[in-house]
Amino acid sequence: MTQTPLPFDLAKASQILSDATQGADDGDLFIERSRSESFVFDDGRLKSAAFDTDQGFGLRVVAGESTGSGYASELSLDALKRAASTASQARRGHNGKLDVGPTPINRRLYEPIDPTAAPDFSVKTGLLAEIDAWTRAYDPRVVQVSVSLAGSHKEIDIIRPDGATFSEVRPLVRLNVSVTLEENGRRESAGAGAGGRAAYEEWIQPERWQQMVKRAIQKASVNLQSIPTPAGKMEVVLGPGWPAVLLHEAVGHGLEGDFNRKGTSVYAGRIGEQVAAKGVTVIDDGSIEQRRGSLSFDDEGTPTQRTVLIEDGILKGYMQDRLNARLMGQQPTGNGRRESYEASTMPRMTNTVMLGGDKDPEEIVSSIKRGLWAVDFGGGQVDITSGNFVFQCTEAYLVEDGKVVAPVKNATLIGHGPTVLQDVTMIGNDFAMDDGVGVCGKAGQSVPVGVGQPTLKVGALTVGGAG
Repeated sequence: MTQTPLPFDLAKASQILSDATQGADDGDLFIERSRSESFVFDDGRLKSAAFDTDQGFGLRVVAGESTGSGYASELSLDALKRAASTASQARRGHNGKLDVGPTPINRRLYEPIDPTAAPDFSVKTGLLAEIDAWTRAYDPRVVQVSVSLAGSHKEIDIIRPDGATFSEVRPLVRLNVSVTLEENGRRESAGAGAGGRAAYEEWIQPERWQQMVKRAIQKASVNLQSIPTPAGKMEVVLGPGWPAVLLHEAVGHGLEGDFNRKGTSVYAGRIGEQVAAKGVTVIDDGSIEQRRGSLSFDDEGTPTQRTVLIEDGILKGYMQDRLNARLMGQQPTGNGRRESYEASTMPRMTNTVMLGGDKDPEEIVSSIKRGLWAVDFGGGQVDITSGNFVFQCTEAYLVEDGKVVAPVKNATLIGHGPTVLQDVTMIGNDFAMDDGVGVCGKAGQSVPVGVGQPTLKVGALTVGGAG
């Protein structure tokens, strides 16, 4: 599909922006038109169905460290002029020279489809009912099922003061299944999901959603057999794929440019230093096709790229938007992101991963004397300034003398992000990306992201929990 034409003259809009940025260091006009929908099928019935549309623009003027912005949901030249008048206040008393803007590219990492257009409403709701029925029939222990389906379609236009334009359609789909099992009077719940920047058809094939259902039931089944988690400091092995959310939260945020420019990150001023164990390489890559965290170009028009953050344990760089890159004397890395046209742009992760090593995963698990094998993760909290974190495991096992003893319930991992990286002792050869369900929060804004890693062994982490 092609993008909807803008309701005003691009040349006139560019001139308004150009006038507003005279004497500034940077600036842009971000235009967004979006459609989104969501369906929730819970306890055997359609619980909710929503469809939303939105449109608007954000006009930005950057002078030094100051940013002036104006936004509106009205796409008109008059609204642009009002926003420009407000945003241009940021350059008062400032005499700068506009930075050279990014060069428009033709690369597209996903098809410009509209997930909210097809299939129709009855097909989507019928699918959720089918998943519910299939799940209950698959395992008689299932007492509750919840299925959700969400899709969005965003048309993005970015206009630079020099008249350069960047335009694309950004699709996004996510399907989630959660189940509750009951056995011998005990109940346990678990979930699974998948998504990415592709058409609904990519995710709603029976073999795809049945795999999710089986994964959710398997996790809940494991937890039905779980024992109380032993507390204390012990060896921990993290599974591949989604457990990299710990890497994302405990380490990734600390490598974003703004925290390092302001000196609030534990990694500030440490480029070139050994900050992780040898063999640890961490990258952020927003250029992987169809991944949830990928963008053809970021929300400033900078092409996304593979940015090496840590290489063989050495800190190599940070994730940068245009403002922080300019102030730090570095190059933008395609990490300038915003939740919507109303939000501010800041350096954010896209797909953040740790690359694989050469160890067999079974060898890694069997090397545990007494510790935890954390296969899947739930939520967590991290302090960016200190690097301290707490994460909850949704599937984990107690291992003694290389043998799995039993699954454990309510295990939490408590530690310090930079220390964890320095204490990585074994890196598996089974690198995997997550299934496409990640959402990252920062400064009140949420954006879709991806994570990935192989199986990893950490020398020691504090494990806490209760049965």
